[in-house]
Amino acid sequence: MSTASRRQGRGGRERILAAAAGLFAAQGINATGMEQIAERAPVSKRTLYAHFRTKDELVLAHLKDLSSTGRTLEGVLAREDIPTKERILALFDPPPTGTDPVRGCPFIDAAAEFPDPQNQIHSYAREQKLLMVRLVTDLVAELGCREPADLAEQLVTLADGAASRAMVLGEVDYGRHARTAAETLLAKALPTTI
Repeated sequence: MSTASRRQGRGGRERILAAAAGLFAAQGINATGMEQIAERAPVSKRTLYAHFRTKDELVLAHLKDLSSTGRTLEGVLAREDIPTKERILALFDPPPTGTDPVRGCPFIDAAAEFPDPQNQIHSYAREQKLLMVRLVTDLVAELGCREPADLAEQLVTLADGAASRAMVLGEVDYGRHARTAAETLLAKALPTTI
């Protein structure tokens, strides 16, 4: 076996996940076929199915990969190198330059494409959205905000709504509108000092 063919065989799972991420973002999950993913990876269909027995298994792995690498809205909430308030407001920042097309939240997209609440993909998407509100609740509580659970729900609703509108309108910086609203909510909820 030549060095080139051995090298191509390594990292198949990572190439499959990268290909799936790009295709799912560009054309949606249901519109993307396994054959397309294998071709883009590039791997044989046999290799693809050795790593992921079904498309649902691949979609779930894709979503878990996004979560574990912090490439979602929720990712910024765990960053300790950013002050607490700025982590919350970063939910409304535009995605990194070069991100095309504007896709919104991958968990909302996945839940919409797998609407059965019992489906494992929909369930995972729900878990991630619930995690998001828990993370924001912890952050606003850390700031000393009144009624942190209610405020967190309001903030994540703004973030998810802004991400969805950014996708529908194709406006990468649409979150600026929601950020202004979030700043107002936070200012009203922060404790006043005398």
